[in-house]
Formats: sequence, C-alpha cells, structure tokens
Amino acid sequence: MRLLKIFFAVVFAWAVIFVPAQVQAEKTTVILVRHGETFYNAQKRPQGFLDIALNENGLKQAKLLAKSFKGYPIDVFISSPLKRAYVTTETVAKLHGKTIAYTDDRLKEINFGDWAGLTPAEQKEKFPTETKLWNETPWLVTFPNGENLRDMQYRSRNALEDAVAKYPGKTIFIGAHSYVNQAVICSVLGIDLEHFWQIRQNNTCVNILHYEDGVWQVVTMNSIAHLGKLPS
Repeated sequence: MRLLKIFFAVVFAWAVIFVPAQVQAEKTTVILVRHGETFYNAQKRPQGFLDIALNENGLKQAKLLAKSFKGYPIDVFISSPLKRAYVTTETVAKLHGKTIAYTDDRLKEINFGDWAGLTPAEQKEKFPTETKLWNETPWLVTFPNGENLRDMQYRSRNALEDAVAKYPGKTIFIGAHSYVNQAVICSVLGIDLEHFWQIRQNNTCVNILHYEDGVWQVVTMNSIAHLGKLPS
C-alpha cells in the first residue's frame, strides 16, 4: 500500500511539474503575409481602409504565392476583411482545400483618413507638414480623420495574440497589410516604432513567426522568393 501511495505521489508530481511545461512550450507558427499589388500600390497612393481590389499583377502574385505553399501544412487561414488581403489569403487557402476561418477588422491597414487615395504630390500639397513628419518620424503622425501607428500597432498585435491563443500549436496563415506587418514585427521584436521604416514589406511577402512559451521569434522576413526575385 505504501509503495502504491509513493507511485501515485510521483505521478502527480510529474504531472504538476512537466505537463504544464510541455503545454506552454507548444510552438505555434504564424505565416504573416502582405497582400498582392493593387492599382493604388502601383501609383504609390495610400489605401488604408479603402477597399481596393488586386490588379492583374497582384492576382498573378497571389497565385505564385499559393503555389509556393503547395504541400506545406497550414491549419487555419485568417485575413483582414479588405478585399486585397482577403483575395490573396483566399487564393492560398483554396489550394489547400480550405476556406478563411474568419476575418478580423483589427488586421486592416492603418486608417489614413483624409490622406487615403492621394498621390505623393497631392499629399505634399495638401499636408506638407504631416508629409515631412511621416517620412522622418512616422510615429508622431496622426492622420486627419484617421489614426496613428501606435493605435494601429496595438489593435493588430492584439489580433495576432488572439489568433495564437485560439490555435496553439498550429500553423496560422494571416493575410494583412504592409504597415500592419511592419508595426507587428517591431512589436514582437521589442523595438520601438522609430525603426518602422527599417522594415520592408513587398507585395505578397512572407514573414514567418514562431511563438513558444511566451516568446516570439522572427524566422523569415519579407521573402518574395516565390516571385523569382529579391526584394527591392
């Protein structure tokens, strides 16, 4: 009887000490992707909340992105609701015989407010002070009738955290936007938004993040190997 009690005590201690550690150490992979090219991208017009569709080149990029993930196990697909991100994500999901699990408004691009749709020349003409700040110190800019980088970073990081909490140990594909991705990467790396412009995000670029035991790792950043070229 005494040996039996000792046995159960050892089993209980093992469960208390080791099982939670194994659960916490479960690795989750996030494939964070920027959408394909749009007509506004080609003209360097900020889109923000504007729901602009992929252009012909963007659709081609999305198909090449999908082909690059053929045979690669992806458990769940999540997307910004804006069609440029949604169609990009959906193109990859279809190749895996899956649909998008849900869209998250927090993954939308930064709200450019009155800047949305303006050409670079129009931005300088209408908002010269803000344009200079955006180019030099973007973290100080709040777009007229829009938002700022810190607010956007906060909501998009929360969307990321909720996704990994919902699908622990899974591989999650997230279709989002350039500035969302840049701000999220700054956040998971623990660097300030002063480094925002040092992070590049080309159309349909792939970023791979690992989350394990409360720690984030950036494994791959801004890869467009599927387009047959290096980022420029």
